[in-house]
Amino acid sequence: MFKKLLILALLLSPTPAFAWGAYAHRTIAGIAEQNIDPVTKARMNSLFRSAALLGTPQCDLKNIGDASVWPDCIRRDRLRWNYTSPWHYQNVDICKPFDLKSACRNGNCVSAQIDRNAALLKDKALPAHVRLEALTFLVHFVGDMHMPLHSGDRSDRGGNDVSAAYGAIEGRMNLHWLWDGPLAERAITDGPEMVRVYSAEEKSDKSFGTTDFWAMQAWQIARDYSYTTVEDQPSCGPKLTRRGKVDNDEIRMLIPTARLQIERSGLRLARLLEESLN
Repeated sequence: MFKKLLILALLLSPTPAFAWGAYAHRTIAGIAEQNIDPVTKARMNSLFRSAALLGTPQCDLKNIGDASVWPDCIRRDRLRWNYTSPWHYQNVDICKPFDLKSACRNGNCVSAQIDRNAALLKDKALPAHVRLEALTFLVHFVGDMHMPLHSGDRSDRGGNDVSAAYGAIEGRMNLHWLWDGPLAERAITDGPEMVRVYSAEEKSDKSFGTTDFWAMQAWQIARDYSYTTVEDQPSCGPKLTRRGKVDNDEIRMLIPTARLQIERSGLRLARLLEESLN
């Protein structure tokens, strides 16, 4: 009973709008770690020895799981790291044709930062701690971009301004947070274990494509699923004057989509790590 009350209290408490949340980010990192070759894993793990040089003792950085949440942790130090905030998302209008360029001026968006940090990680002439910083951003941002409401937007800060209820849970939730936390966590736990070695066929099916293509996929999910299910109307219909709701049937319907995005994210990250560290 106490555990149930604690979980409910956490769901009803206000939290920062960070994509996916720690559980999903660590799951994505775990999938990637299980699906990289031993040489890539050894080279990646060697970079963590330089963590102290980044000067962030308040944020653990011992392994890829820590790396997956480190970019959110450092944002609490606004004086040093606030400039990284726009790197976690890209507000691509779901009511217009897909246009990543308009949402990614001067490289300040998640897609551009994935490409940038993959290039930095690949550059073996750079100091280890610089490559480690690039690794952490790469691990985190691949996860962020696959969260649909960090790629699709309707002039509402990626659903942050859309009040929403998750099943019977009302609280102070919004659409963005709903996809970040409870839906992602339900998707991870509702089905076969996600952190495992995937077959060559599964990897081929889910890891292909460019960063721009991955962004468009996430944007399409935001357009076709995220808004329509919470509002029970077309994505670009009239603005609701009431709180939207994702009911239990809709939650069950959305779980495969959320699981697919998490699997894609982990396997695509594995591919990028192998390309950048070999």
